[in-house]
Amino acid sequence: MAPDERNKENSNLGRSPKYVLFQRFAKLFFGCVAAVTSGMMYAVYLSTYHERKFWFSSRQELEREITFQGDSAIYYSFYKELLKAPSFERGVYELTHNNKTISLRTLNAVQQMTLYPELIASVLYQASGSEEVIEPMYFYIGIVFGLQGIYMAALFVTSWVMSGTWLAGMLTVAWFIINRTDTTRIDYSIPLRENWALPYFACQVAALTGYLKNNINSSAERFCYLLVSASTYTFMMMWEYSHYLLFVQAVSLFLLDSFALVQTDKVHEVYKIYLFSLFLGYLLQFENPALLVSPLLSLVAALMLSKCLQMNMKKGTFISRMLKIMYFYLVFTLTVTMNFLLKTFIPHKENEHVLNFLEVKFGLNTTKNFTVNWLLCQESLQMPSQDFFLRLTQSSLLPFYVLVLTICLSSVTQVIFRRIRGEPLKEKITFDGQIGERPEIAYHVIHTLLMGSLAMMLEGMKYLWTPHVCMLAAFGVCSPELWMTLFKWLRLKAVHPVLLALILSMAVPSIIGFSLWKEYFPRIMAELSELQELYDSDTVELMMWIKRQAPVAAVFAGSPQLMGVIKLCTGWTVTSLPLYNDYNLLQRNENIYQMYSKRSAEDIYKILTSYKATYLIIEDSICNEVGPVKGCRVKDLLDIANGHVVCDEGDSYAYSKYGRFCHEIKMNYSPYVNYFTRVYWNRSYFVYKINTVISFQS
Repeated sequence: MAPDERNKENSNLGRSPKYVLFQRFAKLFFGCVAAVTSGMMYAVYLSTYHERKFWFSSRQELEREITFQGDSAIYYSFYKELLKAPSFERGVYELTHNNKTISLRTLNAVQQMTLYPELIASVLYQASGSEEVIEPMYFYIGIVFGLQGIYMAALFVTSWVMSGTWLAGMLTVAWFIINRTDTTRIDYSIPLRENWALPYFACQVAALTGYLKNNINSSAERFCYLLVSASTYTFMMMWEYSHYLLFVQAVSLFLLDSFALVQTDKVHEVYKIYLFSLFLGYLLQFENPALLVSPLLSLVAALMLSKCLQMNMKKGTFISRMLKIMYFYLVFTLTVTMNFLLKTFIPHKENEHVLNFLEVKFGLNTTKNFTVNWLLCQESLQMPSQDFFLRLTQSSLLPFYVLVLTICLSSVTQVIFRRIRGEPLKEKITFDGQIGERPEIAYHVIHTLLMGSLAMMLEGMKYLWTPHVCMLAAFGVCSPELWMTLFKWLRLKAVHPVLLALILSMAVPSIIGFSLWKEYFPRIMAELSELQELYDSDTVELMMWIKRQAPVAAVFAGSPQLMGVIKLCTGWTVTSLPLYNDYNLLQRNENIYQMYSKRSAEDIYKILTSYKATYLIIEDSICNEVGPVKGCRVKDLLDIANGHVVCDEGDSYAYSKYGRFCHEIKMNYSPYVNYFTRVYWNRSYFVYKINTVISFQS
């Protein structure tokens, strides 16, 4: 070779790394810009839609607060109390020793209701000096919408990391917004714990996806590890049910490790993160026993103990081979045993109603219990409707998800069989049409199958599963490697498979994006331009009457959903709250609901006075409810629980020697007038003062 040619070649080799570095930087820069832009635009979209729906800027504060219904109202009411407190320390103390919310009960509201989001929001509002710039409510919902933007950006990044192109992130965003009815509940319940927590879980999944990759440099791996640690702990602090979702993730990692689809050391590092987050959360959540008796702790402890037993056995021995075969049984047995022992020795509140619900849900038992049957009737705890699958199919999401999942699952299954035959884990993944070799892909396949199984049983789980569906489907259609895997199975010879895979990975998402833009973009813009009139004048009038006429020491009894709104809008003490993680509160709710049953005035009076109630509120919508499903109305469930249902020749009807209390009390005749005096009414609500009588006359 001539010297000048050799110098030219060396010059090209010297420039090549710089060119590759610049190309990678440009790709990373524009991808990050696209992710941040998508998140910001989604947050702006939510804010605009919320304004158009509720006319927030033109409402009074009371009218704005009424838009927070049920448990959302309770969360925001404590945020208000924190801001009204003379100091943050005093506000926290009043929340942890709260005796002004529920009559005859002092509760640690921070632990009971996971109020850490409200603590953070109040600190930020006061520390940032926002009192003179923005109203507390706008600041609060602004934080939640901002978190939803982070949620969107995290889904974008996850799909981008898996596919290698930020085109997948754009498609994820499009599918998420189009299927917003099934991906989020932010439209109707802003303060819900999941709206605060899921953005952190999405960040954790994005970081975990990068951490599990084989061909990742040490700096990126360390960054992903730190992000997984921080987001896991934050997620656990934001939602009382977070450890159940992390349990599902831990099961996914356990299966991944068991089939040798990932480096074992990485999985064990994630297990350590779980343990650290659980114990730190236990300490900072006022020694919350629910974290110590959680299935996540039992599973992780069993996994680490099982691994220690395997590592201490000499490889190749009979016992080590038997342990490998019985590994699943060993982990299952240790998990159940540890969970039983922890629940035996650690004092905790056993949620028997949850176990009873699961028994009835899966047909193992029947019950007349009001609480269990009421839970069974909740839409979020029923099986998903056909409309759910129809909506996903119309947006083209479900068909592409099934295609991608089928290819990935088949490839992962092939890899599992190769591992069983003794083929080792590949350190470097090449573009050879074996997408199942990638640990992060195998993890998402297992995770989406577990989450999908839960979503098929409980419709409320769709808000956790559908965003994952959007991300996985977008990754698949934009991934050249997935198309290469398919073409390798088909054994294409007419066209070069690598070239065809690259073309399809750009053409298919472009066609999908164009069709979605053409069909759904006009609808989204119409939503933002349409002014919706959602105004509940009857509830506004009721709140105004309470604030003006009710004494400060008044205690109100009514449906839990209405009590949450009363607590937020007026600050008065109530007898019940719409919280479903405390059996005592659920039992109290059932007793208060007896006002809609066929029981005597004396019975209802005794129940209400036992909780020191001074006012009773009857809701016409519950008393005269005409539900689409007979047997799921509150009054039907009460009749079943009270034994007032009589079956005759296949038909069932309610019978009691007393009329339905909510109807009879409106007649204003004895004995009802002896116990209750009507003091206010409108089209929807009837308010009665509970008389301080001594004798009970029927």
